[in-house]
Amino acid sequence: MSVKFGDESVENSMKKINKVVLAFSGGLDTSVILKWLQDTYQCEVVTFTADVGQGEEVEPARAKAQQLGVKEIYIEDLREEFVRDYVFPMFRANAIYEGEYLLGTSIARPLIAKRQVEIARETNADAVSHGATGKGNDQVRFELGYYALQPDIHVIAPWREWDLSSREKLLNYAEKNGIPVEMKKKTGSPYSMDANLLHISYEGRSLENPAVEPEESMWRWSVSPENAPDEAEYLDVEFRRGDVVALNGDAMTPAQVLTQLNQLGGKHGIGRLDLVENRYVGMKSRGCYETPGGTILLRAHRAIESITLDREVAHLKDEMMPRYAALIYNGYWWSPERSAMQTMIDATQDNVNGWVRLKLYKGNVIVVGRDSETNSLFDEAIATFEDDAGAYNQADAAGFIRLNALRLRMAAGMKKE
Repeated sequence: MSVKFGDESVENSMKKINKVVLAFSGGLDTSVILKWLQDTYQCEVVTFTADVGQGEEVEPARAKAQQLGVKEIYIEDLREEFVRDYVFPMFRANAIYEGEYLLGTSIARPLIAKRQVEIARETNADAVSHGATGKGNDQVRFELGYYALQPDIHVIAPWREWDLSSREKLLNYAEKNGIPVEMKKKTGSPYSMDANLLHISYEGRSLENPAVEPEESMWRWSVSPENAPDEAEYLDVEFRRGDVVALNGDAMTPAQVLTQLNQLGGKHGIGRLDLVENRYVGMKSRGCYETPGGTILLRAHRAIESITLDREVAHLKDEMMPRYAALIYNGYWWSPERSAMQTMIDATQDNVNGWVRLKLYKGNVIVVGRDSETNSLFDEAIATFEDDAGAYNQADAAGFIRLNALRLRMAAGMKKE
């Protein structure tokens, strides 16, 4: 297959667009983008609204799209696919970006990009479009996904083309063009937020000063640890091949698992994060995140791996993890290197079976027990501090230590000379 590449701005100005698939939330930004695409490109717009567990009703997006003259409207429940095929594989790797961020926004983008490209094929659309700004990571994540899945796709990124550079200009454009955003004007959040089943994020306004503490009223999914219940709650988490399959003995689907963990974590003030991160586009950005279910899931997964993974396999995974996490953060989910790493990671999970018991208390996830009937590598007869009946010869340690100390002794001897 031959793929032609060229100057995007020249290509955009020359190519006639007949139909474009827009990632559409129904909010201010994407509503303005819908109308702007219609006016600027004189094209038909197909809207795609994905339910990835953002916790808000997605059907109003249909009425908004219809009001703006859209004939082909896609609204799809992707919650199970999102957790099963994206969140769970990522947690098999114990992925954390820059030591803290659980990648809640990052991991939803490849799924949305994939479905957009599929809809473009189904509807014979010429292009796809998104509402990500030219300053953020999401533009990269969406577009790397588009190009990886359809190399010759035409991408329209309005924030890199138009002059509507502020919320005030967007509101004026909406009012001038009869776009209904009255409720947004009156009750719109002061923060830029993104939510799905894994997390909710907050950016902008007072958070742009990293020295200012977030106001308590900002948080939506969790109580503060100070106001969490005074009594701890125990939770049993069952794993099969590295994925959670049951909570407290009740079998659940992936989306049901994460929904339940979010409720439990939020109840106990778990999963809040205030972070200054390094964006892929080069700037530092301060954001706040609530990831209650993901915080519990990560702690539980590492606990079950602690008794089922070989030492060197576990350490190899930990060495790979920062690279894997950076690939997801930067938008390379569909890259060959992420796929190769995933194959290795998934192979390590064959024996990650068993259960973990957790205690949830005032913002803390405390591991209090773990076991695997079939795959545990923990041998009490060897590990015990009591009489091991000859299972381990402690005298063997002397030679082991002397061999490992050989290079240290030689170096010390050279320094002495």
